Amino acid sequence: MCGRYAATKNQGDLVEEFEVEVDATGEPARAVMTHQQNPPAGQPDYNVAPTKKAPVVMSRPPRGSDDGAAPVRQLRLVNWGLVPSWAKDVKVGNRMINSRADSVLEKPAFKRAAKSRRCLVPAEGWYEWRVIEQTDPQTGEIVQAKQPHYIRRQDGKLFCFAGLMSRRSVPGSEEPQITCALITTAAAGPLADVHDRMPVVLPDEAHDRWLDRSCPRRACGHDRAGAVRRFRSSDELGRRGAQHGRARERRHAQ
Repeated sequence: MCGRYAATKNQGDLVEEFEVEVDATGEPARAVMTHQQNPPAGQPDYNVAPTKKAPVVMSRPPRGSDDGAAPVRQLRLVNWGLVPSWAKDVKVGNRMINSRADSVLEKPAFKRAAKSRRCLVPAEGWYEWRVIEQTDPQTGEIVQAKQPHYIRRQDGKLFCFAGLMSRRSVPGSEEPQITCALITTAAAGPLADVHDRMPVVLPDEAHDRWLDRSCPRRACGHDRAGAVRRFRSSDELGRRGAQHGRARERRHAQ
């Protein structure tokens, strides 16, 4: 599972990194959040949460182009939490931030997106909370607590989650609602000690294949544990560290 991640690159860096042909981050799109996003959408964010808008890379014909137009690589701001085109209530997206890789082609909400609406979700790392037991200093009782972990590439570089998109028309509005979900798989190696699920991290060489709708999903590949490294963070991460723009990597968890 993935419920928070860090996306701290500015839009110009992403355009260059992914050879984007159309920067569509300024095009209007209907938001899911009913309150103002903080930091504003498109700004570096160390605490991307469900319903927020975050940058994704996709390969689609430009908006308003003629039928049969060739797809181009685009950068867009998309709400996290997939809302199927047929959904009547946008709140269903709150439950659809992740999709299991082993059933993505079977679930009605995700199967169309898995075949023809894939995207890259750039990130520098993601957060997981491990349930641990500790002694309450006041009562002496053994209680459960959640210990935050920050997970990133060993070389510290940008990477991409395998994402799925949906485009939904909103009655009474000319602006479409574009949403996404992250594909998850079984955690492997040391990451399995933190959580039994992890997002699919695409190898750099698989980016083009993932965006190519003619490429079978299973041919794209992913790195389950070899390219990532986890750190156990201080409790401050869970309270405010991510919001202040820095995950305090206190000790490498062996």
